[in-house]
Parts: sequence; structure tokens; C-alpha cells
Amino acid sequence: MDETNAGGIRRRSVEIVVPVHNEAHVLDAGVGRLHAYLESSFPFPFRITVADNASTDGTWQAAVGLTHRLPHVHAVHLDAKGRGRVLKYVWSRSTADVVAYMNVDLSTGLDAFLPLVAPLLSGHSDIAIGSRLHRQADVVRGPKREFISRSYNLLLKLGLAARFSDARCGFKAVRGDVFRALAPHIEDNAWFFDTELLVLAQRNGLRVHEVPVDWVDDPGSRVDLVRTAVDDLKGVARMVRRTATGRARVAAVPHRVRLPQAPGAVRETAGHAACAAAPVSVTSAGVGAGSR
Repeated sequence: MDETNAGGIRRRSVEIVVPVHNEAHVLDAGVGRLHAYLESSFPFPFRITVADNASTDGTWQAAVGLTHRLPHVHAVHLDAKGRGRVLKYVWSRSTADVVAYMNVDLSTGLDAFLPLVAPLLSGHSDIAIGSRLHRQADVVRGPKREFISRSYNLLLKLGLAARFSDARCGFKAVRGDVFRALAPHIEDNAWFFDTELLVLAQRNGLRVHEVPVDWVDDPGSRVDLVRTAVDDLKGVARMVRRTATGRARVAAVPHRVRLPQAPGAVRETAGHAACAAAPVSVTSAGVGAGSR
């Protein structure tokens, strides 16, 4: 995504990862809607990467099909499951200035995306999260999920002194250089990945920006709430021990740097870099140059 303005200055870019597991039935609609929205209203160069982690249905075939039809879409397949694993893989290898992710069902209103990434692109903040618990958020979901979400975030405040309000909202972004510094210290490869990232950021003095979101819960969600809750409790206990021993401190975390805006015409060259040292089998697909 080496786009430049009229003066030859490289423009800052964003890579949005959509993690999927057996989502063939909703993939075209979700990614198509996201692509159309970004093409029509997002002012920065972008790439959408569909990240398939160990799907057993037609998700990978549908993802490859999207790369042929939509100019800013790429696809990656990992043989091992885990949302954290696939985010860590794609984000660590991204050349974008800011990396983000959202769920394929687009439960979060897309109008919150530019407010999410803008403080990171300007250098004002390091990590940005959508918050369903912000007083200005507009959330539609059942009382059971609301209770679980609020209880979990209360646990983080009591156990880890968390200052962020919503660790589990599937709508986050981070500066690429910051993530590459933190990534080797993130142990979880599943749902606790988000919380671990945020706790490490807080422990290292990074600035977390929160955006109130409009959220409509997906009634077809297949997340195992009991298993996830147990794994979360184990993760919290591990982070408490890690903080107590001082291992939550990370050397050489990049400092915030305010960057000047670099407006100009957009020219995108698409491509996907693979890593020979990847611990899992990976397949990638991409398309040629596209413009908007």
C-alpha cells in the first residue's frame, strides 16, 4: 500500500482484517458492504484482508472469489483456529501504518470507523477501541449478553485496574509499529487476545482511545460463552501474575509521534507478503492494482 500524494509523499494507510471461521454464508454480504462503504467515504488508502482461520465450509473459496471481484480485498488462510492467532499473523506482517479488525457481521456501525482510526493516523493515540459501554453508545442486545459484558469488564477493573471500558468489542485498531513491539509478548491466540493487548498497552503507558459505537447484536453468534468465560478467567489470572512479576513491561515500545497530513491523489498497488517462518500452514490470495 505504497500510495503517494502529488508531492511524492507516502500516504498513511489502514489494513482492516475480517477474521472468519465457517462464515461462507455471510462473507460476500459483509465484505461487500464494508468495501463499498470504504471506497465511497474513507479518505485514506486501505486494504481489507479476509483472514480465514481453519474453516471447514466454503469460506476460503468465497474469500478468494472476493479478491477477484473487489480491488482492495486480499485473503489469508491459516490451518489453525483462533481469532488472536490470525490477527497476530496478519497484523505483524502488514505494511500499513494502522491495522484494524471488525467482525464479518458488521454489528458495529461503520460510521464509527474513521473516528476509530483517525487518532492513530495523526499520532495522537496508540490503540483505539469501539466501546458498547460508553454512555453515548447505542446498543441493541439481549440482557444475558449485556450482563456478561458488564461483568467481564468489571472483573478487569477490579483484577487488573483496567482503565478501558470495553475489552471485547470486535472493533479495534492499533498503530502498526506499536503492535509489532507488543506482539511477541501476547500469549493468547483466541478470544483473550484483545484483553491481553489492551492490558499490555496500559501497563506500558500507551494511550487508548475509545469511540462510542452503534451496535446491533448478532443473534446467530456461535461463540461458546461458558468456555470463553473460563478461558477469560484463566487469562486474567495469568495477567495478574505477569503484572506482579513486572513481566508486563515491554522494552522499546514506540512513542507517540504527531504526523502532518499528506493529502493527494490515491494510487494503490495490492499485494500480500508471506513469512517463511510462519508456525502454521498459510495460503494467501490477492489481486492486482486497483484505484479509487
